[in-house]
Amino acid sequence: MRLAVLKERRAGETRVAATPETVKKLAALGLSVAVESGAGLAAGFPDAAYREAGAEIASDAAGALAGAKIVLKVRAPLGRGEGPVDELGLIPRGALLIGTLEAVGNPSRAQSYAEAGLEACSMELLPRITRAQSMDVLSSQANLAGYRAVVEAAAAFDKGFPMLMTAAGTIPAANVFVMGAGVAGLQAIATGRRLGGRVSATDVRPAAKEEIKSLGASFVGVENDEMAQAQTAGGYAKEMSEDYRRKQAEVIAAAVARADVVICTALVQGRKAPTLLGAEMVNSMKPGSVVVDIAADAGGNCALTVPGEAITTEGGVKILGWRNWPGRIPAAASALYARNLLTFLSTFWDKEAGAPKLPQEDEIVRGVTLTRGGAVVHPMLAQAPAA
Repeated sequence: MRLAVLKERRAGETRVAATPETVKKLAALGLSVAVESGAGLAAGFPDAAYREAGAEIASDAAGALAGAKIVLKVRAPLGRGEGPVDELGLIPRGALLIGTLEAVGNPSRAQSYAEAGLEACSMELLPRITRAQSMDVLSSQANLAGYRAVVEAAAAFDKGFPMLMTAAGTIPAANVFVMGAGVAGLQAIATGRRLGGRVSATDVRPAAKEEIKSLGASFVGVENDEMAQAQTAGGYAKEMSEDYRRKQAEVIAAAVARADVVICTALVQGRKAPTLLGAEMVNSMKPGSVVVDIAADAGGNCALTVPGEAITTEGGVKILGWRNWPGRIPAAASALYARNLLTFLSTFWDKEAGAPKLPQEDEIVRGVTLTRGGAVVHPMLAQAPAA
């Protein structure tokens, strides 16, 4: 069975869906792996490394996809008119397409996969269950995004992160405020601490308080009886009273004004990112302060973020709104992403048939499958009209 790995052509994408390490393991399953020439170059994996691992190097996308039954991608394949190559049109009918296909916010994509006769699996829709943790592309990529955000903040901040004691005087440690304590936020907290910053963080989930403190950071938020009951039995945040929201906003505004660095990490699947940092908050920050907006791809958590750019406000605050934060550390991001996909395939590999077997009754398979048998089957998209 032939498996194809394509070069990513979407703007700013530096990652690749398989590495020489995972190619060896894919071949061990009995797969014939074809890698498009140059697919791993931006992540530091030359064609020679793939060839040594046992892959065939195809000169172009058409060559890699010829006869392929499985296609691995980082981002959704380009369709007609989206770029220099109609990748979708080259994928053989009946193939299994696996990647972060971002179809929830683009329902027409799922429809196009159905029309192309593909069995499409979108890995960002993986259910957050224990059995799926080793396949969780969102967590692996968010972890690296949180790390990279702090490293770039440190590079942009012109006063240094740790407390520096010299004969000429002492430079105080940077005050780092992390907004959101999910995977990216927790890694940002840990990285900020390792670099010597004084770190504080906030999150709407009461349970996050202990996670924040366990990493040595201080929790910022209104702590009262209402907060203690602000989470449902299922782990979701409850609607808070107007009085609570006002008090919380005051506390957050004060923390932002004190901060030298603010890291924004809040994302909502398939929707615009919530605005956490208003223009007034940014204007209250000291000149030379830095805001890093990991959510820039989804519009940004900061009201002044310009997605894809780094800007400096009139008040001297630097706002880093780069897109694709995992792609800014491509070798590590590709290595983790490729292992996620390898684990998914290995978990559902039928040794006797020498092919993947994806039972729809399985919770993981049901969670990621967009299309099957020429139809859109995912419950979040099955009733959505094509855009």
